[in-house]
Amino acid sequence: MTKTNRSNEELALIVVAAGSSSRMGGIKKEYLPLESGTVLSTAVKAFLRTLPFSVVAVTFPNQENPELLKSAEEKCKNALFEDKEFNKIANNTKFIFVPGGASRQSSVFNALLKIKANFPKSNPVVFIHDGARPFVSEKIINSTFAAVQKYGASAPGIQPTDTQNEIDENGFIKRHLVRSQLTAVQTPQVFMLNELVEAHKKAQKTKKEYTDDTEIWDLFVPEGKVKIVDGDIKNKKITYREDFFTEPEINAKKSNKTNKGNKMIRTGLGYDKHALVAGRALMLGGIKFDSELGEDGHSDGDVLLHAITDALLGACGMGDIGSFFPPGDPKWKDADSKMLLGTVWNKITKEGWKLENLDCVIALEKPKFLPRRQEVIDSIAKILQVKKNQVFVKAKTGEKLGDVGQSRAVEVWATCLLSK
Repeated sequence: MTKTNRSNEELALIVVAAGSSSRMGGIKKEYLPLESGTVLSTAVKAFLRTLPFSVVAVTFPNQENPELLKSAEEKCKNALFEDKEFNKIANNTKFIFVPGGASRQSSVFNALLKIKANFPKSNPVVFIHDGARPFVSEKIINSTFAAVQKYGASAPGIQPTDTQNEIDENGFIKRHLVRSQLTAVQTPQVFMLNELVEAHKKAQKTKKEYTDDTEIWDLFVPEGKVKIVDGDIKNKKITYREDFFTEPEINAKKSNKTNKGNKMIRTGLGYDKHALVAGRALMLGGIKFDSELGEDGHSDGDVLLHAITDALLGACGMGDIGSFFPPGDPKWKDADSKMLLGTVWNKITKEGWKLENLDCVIALEKPKFLPRRQEVIDSIAKILQVKKNQVFVKAKTGEKLGDVGQSRAVEVWATCLLSK
């Protein structure tokens, strides 16, 4: 299928972010902090800065419970709109948030139908991009757009550097493939909307799952061929924790150096959850809160400092809080978590690591956290001996749902960036 070049193309973008991030341990990779916002907002900003998209559809994890579905949609919106830079360039774009399906294919199909409803009388170009692929370049976006104008479908690809072979069901080489004839397909994958919608409808009828949209186009669009343009190794999809690097690190991953010289950057993720019980103090960041319930735990139960400790240890590969302070050891009974974190941080700094920033989310139904937030931030900054603007803590309620919503538990997620 070849189409003639047209000016003033209508443009739509689908960003796929409905996965469960199981290979990231359930941590939603698209919502991880990056640059001025998140992985998701960084990816979308790349497109809005390059071409005039009139509609953007973002898929998010589906939920059967209406309240959980509403919460999932809000999290997705926050991952975009809490980015200050994002709002500066998104004013002229309509955003649609679409619950995902049981597979990537069904999620894309749901989004395609929503996009189509916004263009009932036209046939725009639609870009389909992975929300966990934040380092897509202006060059790739422009080259795929140019190719789709000429050929009707395009995608970026990179040639494998290793020898590729096909194997049989027993793991033996079955066929030797010619590397020069192979490509590893990336996103964005770009198509004419109407033809892709019809192709997806045909694919749905087969009740099969296809690799991606390029395969659906090849199989179900008459004379459909996808033009491959040059991709980029930096345009990688974040799949595992090890993939979560800043863009300069991807350029120098083999040497673990950034373009700032010999500086190494590491991210850390920490999580902790404690039951709330009567007769215990509620400690958050070394600050005692007025509450009838407090964290149950072997130490003082400060769930925020425990999550921070795990994030810092994980970033530098030094273990976790349990390996330093075993919960069954009487030595640490009712221990002050400020002391535990301070001890760990002292060991980390002796290895040459410095804190770039720390960001935390507390899930707590009550009491209200906001009135004492700055006090908590000040406490954490003092323990780590860093500037206050390097630390941020925010809190969310459980919306009356689950252990948190029923005030039976408190949870904390912490992420940090270390350098040396």
